[in-house]
Amino acid sequence: MTSFRALLFALGSLVLVYTIMVVANEGVNLFATTLPALADIGWQGQFHLDFAAYLLLSGLWVAWRHQFSSKGILLGILASSLGIIFLSAYLLVAIKRANGDISKMLARQHSGG
Repeated sequence: MTSFRALLFALGSLVLVYTIMVVANEGVNLFATTLPALADIGWQGQFHLDFAAYLLLSGLWVAWRHQFSSKGILLGILASSLGIIFLSAYLLVAIKRANGDISKMLARQHSGG
C-alpha cells in the first residue's frame, strides 16, 4: 500500500505542477482545444472523449461512495472536474480512513462517512 500511496502522491503532484504551468502559458480555456479536437473525429478527439468518460465514472464512483448525498455530489463534481489532482488526494484520505484496507477504501461509505 505504501507504493500505491507514493504513486498517488507523485501522479497528483506531477499533474498539478503541469496544470499550473499550462494555465500560466495558455490560461484556463480548456474547451478551446478540446471541442475542436472532438469535432475533427481524430485520435486527439478520441483521447479527449475517452478521458472525459473516465472523469465521469470517477465522479459517479465518488458520489456513489457517499450515497449521492449533497457532500457526495459535490465531491463527485470535483472528481469529474479536477481529475487526478482531486482523485489522488481523495484516495489518499480514503486509504488513511480505511487503515490501508483496500476493500473498505473501495466500498460505499456509511452515513456520516
